[in-house]
Amino acid sequence: MAQTDNTKRNDQHKATLKAAHRKKHGRRHGTPHTTTLRRTLRREAPSTVGLLVDAQDFAAMRRYGTFPFDDHTVYLQQVEALLKALTAQGVHITVALFDPEDFGEFCAESGLDADTGASRSRFTAEIAAAGATVAYTGQGIDDLIPVLVSRALRQATWEYATLLLADLGTCADCGQDIGRAAFDRASHLLMRLLETAGPGTHHLVCSVPTDNDQLLAVLHTHRDSTGPARLDSAEGAEFATVLAVAVALESRGGVVLRTSAPDSPDRVHGWRLAHGGLAPLTAGEVFNAYCTDADTGEPVSPESGVEYCAGFDIGAEPPETHH
Repeated sequence: MAQTDNTKRNDQHKATLKAAHRKKHGRRHGTPHTTTLRRTLRREAPSTVGLLVDAQDFAAMRRYGTFPFDDHTVYLQQVEALLKALTAQGVHITVALFDPEDFGEFCAESGLDADTGASRSRFTAEIAAAGATVAYTGQGIDDLIPVLVSRALRQATWEYATLLLADLGTCADCGQDIGRAAFDRASHLLMRLLETAGPGTHHLVCSVPTDNDQLLAVLHTHRDSTGPARLDSAEGAEFATVLAVAVALESRGGVVLRTSAPDSPDRVHGWRLAHGGLAPLTAGEVFNAYCTDADTGEPVSPESGVEYCAGFDIGAEPPETHH
């Protein structure tokens, strides 16, 4: 009986040791699997890097003791190395414009200590959600910065133009929202312009003077010999919004269209905003506008292989008049 009890105890002890062994080695074997899962999740979690694009912004951030850099060139090199390292890990990265002034205002409004890395990280997340960003695809930092600045300027222009339209209110006669009507009119003018321009690669610029600034919008499109023009919806909305400001304010806005097609010189056409429509410029007016420095008023040499042409009639019906 005693031998039987001892045998049972030995068997139970062996079973306990085996269970402990399985548990111990199960954890050991499970660790690489858990690490792999985490790495997979890390690759699928996008990252945003806030970038100080110029020396002035960089200098403004140096007043914070926790900001670890003291040389802008070194800072840009380190950012580029970080972008490449994250990309090598399979992480999707967007780069956002980090504005020190906006950062200070954000921290003040949110009750955050601006002199912490956590606050900088939180601000970067905020601008990634609502600000201008550029997807990192391996381009050099010197190529990335101009694209990011251009994207930020586009967004700021669109936001300002949208506010201008929103502040116009409603028509006293018909009760129609003036800004919305102007946007609809501008969208119609843009579509008619692209339809009439025909096939080719088109580059459009809309310039609208306001009391405080000169609004500029740029649109790139392509149209095959058949089918409608293809354009980025965001660029199209931005262009129409700036054009709508000129329509609503009846300002001296203008539109220039440059068309490129195989085996032919580039053609440049131009229009001025007049009474809610696009009035064609003459070939001489287009030449003068294109070959004059906007800042100095001095003549600029015409480009080789470019034809300066009169604007064409886009056939848009006259707008309704609101007061």
